[in-house]
Amino acid sequence: MSDARLYLVTDARTRQGDLEAFLDRILEAGVDIVQLREKHAEAGDLIRWGRIFKRAADRFGALFLVNDRPDVAIAVEADGVHLGQNDLPVGVARRMLGEDMLIGLSTHAEREFWQVPVDADYMCAGPVFETPTKPGRPASGHSLVRFAAEQMRIETTPRPWFAIGGIDATTLPEVVAAGAARVVVVRAIAEAGDPAAAVRELLAKLPPIS
Repeated sequence: MSDARLYLVTDARTRQGDLEAFLDRILEAGVDIVQLREKHAEAGDLIRWGRIFKRAADRFGALFLVNDRPDVAIAVEADGVHLGQNDLPVGVARRMLGEDMLIGLSTHAEREFWQVPVDADYMCAGPVFETPTKPGRPASGHSLVRFAAEQMRIETTPRPWFAIGGIDATTLPEVVAAGAARVVVVRAIAEAGDPAAAVRELLAKLPPIS
């Protein structure tokens, strides 16, 4: 996690029917973390898809997280879980997962970022831009990115954090200029004509982790 720069959130690609091949392409190209996000799927389907994610992540030495579902993360031996503000509390998830699995938390405002529990291993700040993956949620803009960057500069034990929300190769430079060194993307890779090329373009525009 400390070295991760590019984090992809994706569904199970049931419409495209290419989940395993897609994961192999984007992980080989350099995605560091991949998250399975299927908000309305049942546990059995999540476990079936999660096993494909797990095998792909292991092949390329990447991290695999499950959205919202600590129980599924345990079942498929994922590296962790990502939670939203209205999901299971971080402390409860930690009791379920133990100390060795990762927990991430979404934040949408300065107060939420500042109050992230110590049990969370990383944070996401956004959405920087409005995005159809979060309908009805207003964009936080660059101000939250700047706040997160400053907050982690003054922390005695800073945790990794990622800018998220509507970021693509065109908008990435301004997000980096606001202070982000790590980003989460969805459509910029998942909907690209050449997902591997999209990964390489994004990585080329991200700074090294200092």
